[in-house]
Amino acid sequence: MKFLGTSWSIDVLKTSSFVKVTALTLFSLTLLILFTRYSTTYFFLPFSSDAAVSVNASSSAVVVPSPSPPPPPNIILTPPSPSPVVETTGLLDEDGIMTDNFTVGDSSDLRLPEDFGNSSYLRGASERERVGGGARARLSVESYKVCDQRMVNYVPCLDSTSAIAKMSSSEKGEKYERHCADEGKGLNCLVPRPKGYRRPILWPRSRDEVWFDNIPHMRLVEYKGGQNLISVKKDKFVFPSDGLQFIHGADKYLDQISAMVPDIAFGYNTRVALDIGCGVASFGAFLMQRNVTTLSIAPKDIHENQIQFALERGVPAMVAVFATHRMLFPSQAFDLIHCSRCKVNFTCDDGILLLEVDRLLRAGGYFVWAAQPVFKHEEILQEQWKEIDDLASSICWKLVKKEGYIAIWQKPMNNSCYHSRDNAVHPPLCESNDDPDDVWYVGLKACITQLPSNGYRANVSKWPARLHQPPDRLQSIKHDASLSRKELFHAESKYWNEIIDSYVRAFLWKEYNLRNVMDMRAGFGGFAAALHDLQIDCWVINVVPVNGFNTLPILYDRGLIGVMHDWCEPFDTYPRTYDLLHASGLFSIEKNRKKCNMSTIMLEMDRMLRPGGHVYIRDTVHVINELDEIATAMGWMNVQNDIGEGPNTSWRILRSEKHF
Repeated sequence: MKFLGTSWSIDVLKTSSFVKVTALTLFSLTLLILFTRYSTTYFFLPFSSDAAVSVNASSSAVVVPSPSPPPPPNIILTPPSPSPVVETTGLLDEDGIMTDNFTVGDSSDLRLPEDFGNSSYLRGASERERVGGGARARLSVESYKVCDQRMVNYVPCLDSTSAIAKMSSSEKGEKYERHCADEGKGLNCLVPRPKGYRRPILWPRSRDEVWFDNIPHMRLVEYKGGQNLISVKKDKFVFPSDGLQFIHGADKYLDQISAMVPDIAFGYNTRVALDIGCGVASFGAFLMQRNVTTLSIAPKDIHENQIQFALERGVPAMVAVFATHRMLFPSQAFDLIHCSRCKVNFTCDDGILLLEVDRLLRAGGYFVWAAQPVFKHEEILQEQWKEIDDLASSICWKLVKKEGYIAIWQKPMNNSCYHSRDNAVHPPLCESNDDPDDVWYVGLKACITQLPSNGYRANVSKWPARLHQPPDRLQSIKHDASLSRKELFHAESKYWNEIIDSYVRAFLWKEYNLRNVMDMRAGFGGFAAALHDLQIDCWVINVVPVNGFNTLPILYDRGLIGVMHDWCEPFDTYPRTYDLLHASGLFSIEKNRKKCNMSTIMLEMDRMLRPGGHVYIRDTVHVINELDEIATAMGWMNVQNDIGEGPNTSWRILRSEKHF
């Protein structure tokens, strides 16, 4: 009987009905798994091969192919059999057509806690990790110690005395460049604040005065005191608009430049500027009211804290030096580059420093030089004038105007002048295989960067139209997408506009009084564009990680500013310089990269963040829970929020505030 039963069971398994039912069941289970996996909402991440992305399930799907990683050295891989090539990347509508018409999830779940100081709420899921419907225990992170008080203004890669001591020479300014600590020997404590530190004075009042106790250093006042650039008045540093740099005041100085070359048209033709050797950044501070974003740069040298003063004033600035490496900005980035008494020897070493200025200057852009050789007639100064004017002519710059102590040159719009030069003329053109946008630890090159024959980089729209018009260079950067880049550009802008609008309404961003903001993984700059469109009176430094697609050219073509960076190394800024740090999808990528611990990045964020400043991180639930623990150990106040698609989504928001 048992044998017969077994035989009967085997016969049943062989019937066509049973096979059909089994196949249908397996197919249904597959659909259920796929729906569960892809019906949640992820942040739109088109800028990394590690990205997992989608939008609201009721809308469209985002498809981003992931390129295979490069093979290890000396290993030959046999090509796999051909597979279908994905020609487009982006948002697909229900008919499979590229579109930017989609809706981000509702912001009703972005609930604001009644009491940010409620510790039981703040811990959220930091002690327990949600797995399915349950939870498993996580190890708590111990509290981080406060660093020695002598590290109050510590800039890790610029204050590495041991690395600088090993240098054999620094005649070209090498000691002012980046020299980071060896792996595992970086910052492992919380940088302290100065005694008496106060909440920064708000913009626009901060343009003219800042608290003395926030930057209690007199060296710059003593060094520049006779120039009337900065002085002490009771408990504040004050910044007069006039002085040796701008004899009749910064506004009159800008008026003079505009009158000399009307085509400069601040806030229209000229949107993005670079100020070299900026002092306390008054040039950039006064250009802001003319709708020009000026990135002010200076080294951490004997003047020590000039960039710190600039950032405390609320002016875009970072520590950088013209020495032996390329600036961390793309080619053809700035509409105007300015140097007033910046003490940079542009003609040394075959003009290599002026050639770096040329790389950074947009085709048709202007170089403004205000210096003694322009107007004084001493023999040595006249020799200096001839040297720089001859060098400018040899790289096809045209001297447009020379008036008083200001000289203005214009870069050519195309390559015709370069190609008409004699082959023996120096400096030479750069090799065709040189990538002018490759900037991370790349040495300077004494050659002229040619302009693209297709005119890309010169044809940008006027401000403010250029902020939302896809630039030509969108088609030339390296990116997964081939045919759908404009759709991705518009989709990212719309995505972040809706997200930031929900932040403004739900989290009351306009009450934050934001001024200095950093987007740590900027993509095409949609986050910064949204802040502008929603009239948040701030500026944003857009950071493009080295391990992703280089979208810096797009950011500058839009009229935004940005910089290349590796987040496993410290950023070149002073402590306590940003009001808001924003990171979306950054930590998942860095975790998969396995180059550094997430705590390394978080400690650097704490160093950069002002007391009372805010951090917004969007990432996977698992990563957010880990970051929650680290943030708590650093003394931050933390809240986790579900994104608009509800509590079961794979992504969450970690909102943190640094204790004042």
